[in-house]
Amino acid sequence: MTVIRLPDGSERTFDQPVTVLDVAASISSGLARAALGGRVNGKLIDVHSFIEENADLSVITEKDAEGLEIIRHSSAHLLAHAVKELFPEAQVTIGPVIEDGFYYDFSYKRPFTPEDLTAIEKRMHEISKRDLKIERKVWERSEAINFFKNQGEHYKAQIIESIPGNEEVSLYSQGDFTDLCRGPHVPATSRLKVFKLMKVAGAYWRGDSHNEMLQRIYGTAWIKKEEQKAYIHRLEEAEKRDHRKLGKALNLFHTQEEAPGMVFWHPKGWTLWQQIEQYMRNILSDNGYQEIRTPQVLDRELWERSGHWENFRENMFMTNSDERSFAIKPMNCPGHVQVFNQGLRSYRDLPLRLAEFGSCHRNEASGALHGIMRVRAFTQDDAHIFCTEDQIQIEVVRFINLLIEVYADFGFNEILVKLSTRPLKRVGSELQWDKAEAALEAALNQKRLNWELQPGEGAFYGPKIEFSLKDCIGRIWQCGTLQLDFSMPDRLHAEYVADDNTRQIPVMLHRAILGSMERFIGILTENYGGAFPLWLSPDQVIVLNISQGQLDYAREVAAELKHNGIRVSLDLRNEKINYKIREHSLQKLPYQVIVGDEEVRIQKISVRSRIGSNLGQMTLQDFIERLKLEISTKVN
Repeated sequence: MTVIRLPDGSERTFDQPVTVLDVAASISSGLARAALGGRVNGKLIDVHSFIEENADLSVITEKDAEGLEIIRHSSAHLLAHAVKELFPEAQVTIGPVIEDGFYYDFSYKRPFTPEDLTAIEKRMHEISKRDLKIERKVWERSEAINFFKNQGEHYKAQIIESIPGNEEVSLYSQGDFTDLCRGPHVPATSRLKVFKLMKVAGAYWRGDSHNEMLQRIYGTAWIKKEEQKAYIHRLEEAEKRDHRKLGKALNLFHTQEEAPGMVFWHPKGWTLWQQIEQYMRNILSDNGYQEIRTPQVLDRELWERSGHWENFRENMFMTNSDERSFAIKPMNCPGHVQVFNQGLRSYRDLPLRLAEFGSCHRNEASGALHGIMRVRAFTQDDAHIFCTEDQIQIEVVRFINLLIEVYADFGFNEILVKLSTRPLKRVGSELQWDKAEAALEAALNQKRLNWELQPGEGAFYGPKIEFSLKDCIGRIWQCGTLQLDFSMPDRLHAEYVADDNTRQIPVMLHRAILGSMERFIGILTENYGGAFPLWLSPDQVIVLNISQGQLDYAREVAAELKHNGIRVSLDLRNEKINYKIREHSLQKLPYQVIVGDEEVRIQKISVRSRIGSNLGQMTLQDFIERLKLEISTKVN
């Protein structure tokens, strides 16, 4: 007798072991047709797998997130099947699910071409239409190793040989194609209908540069054609918005090999940077922060005491002087504790909020560098709050309120929140971690925020809350963090005099809103496609003359705009006005002011907006008031 408990609390009883498909069919024929797999006691299995004892079961369909994952996993096998049919000498290696799709790595004698990808995708559709049943088999390890060696699939044999233990392994077959896999998979190839191969890239076997370079074919798979079409559109939009292309086109910044992972800021890009930094500086001042500056280079001994040497050494740049070893700071926190430690602090001084636009360096792998999004030299809008345990709740909630306000000003109103708890590699006692995690969870619940738990993803010195933004095309960017640290103040001998005259160790909150200034500017650039809101735009207005007869008036207009705090430039070239308008439109300037003989005569200006709207003639003062209102309200 097998009792199956369903998500609605009902139970179904069977006289013998049953498959997920059997249970689905007992509920309805429609559910049986829709079933892609099942979750049995929390574990995903195939629809044809047997349930041999009492269990909780959820039938997985296309409506479930796991359903899409199963489809993508099965699509990777479909890709490998098609490659083997078209290129029998190719060896298959691994093919996992990734965000928005899947990939499979192949060893083949020549590079795959775009024409090959077209042929492979066509063959995938042909295999799908064959409606091949996908069956799971369990073999002894030695049997599976010999099978793949006889097939010429030496990578598969290596994978099995490297699996610890002596447990049996599972294989999946569809037609004459068999692959090593844990599963689960869809019941038949006909369930795979909406997919597309995207690109080919290189990938070392097992990620080791000493091994063979394989060819990684990326693909995407979806439930509906409309979803795939929307995804392709997002990719096209992301390509158009690539901050590296826009940075060059708009003359904002550049990078070069002589300074890998470091940014050369051009005047326009630095103007954008300054608008952001000054905005943040004012926000911090209004919220009780004191700005400080700490050294770039600190003795190794300090990093050992803080715990960074043990836990972060591989990412630190080192230097030596006077027979001493120094590290270029990868983060600001130990320096901030040194500022706190100067003089005897009282409980009346707390909370103490110390902020720094701190320049940091981390030795990121060269392959991970990406424009200004992933760099080796970066500046954080960093701050540390020293407080008592009783003040934690208030300070965390206060920070969350501040963060939400800042993100809204930059045009981001959808925020995702995650709580990351203790990692395996950490400092501090279990009691400290218990208190820290409980405090952050309580603050999130007090704010009534929807949040997701990330076990094991905290910093080595404390748990953290991560705040992610959703941009205009739906991408998620993790930016803000708040980390609660009971450990570092103790390790670096920070203390204050409590109200009972005892010496106590303060709690330290590490917090950032934007994160890396470089990365945040990259995110802003892509979110706005380079068309920054007026308050951020490096050039806010360009003044254009129609002919040489308006040179003096154009200069007067520009001077008055500049006098009123507007970032303005002049284009007085002897070029046709339509040419100049088109050229500056490509630069995505918010407003173009055009002056001709008529404007000079009536002492007005003609205004065009960035989107091409002709706003007509107006007085310069009216235009200035319009600009000031738009800037002050931070219209995005």
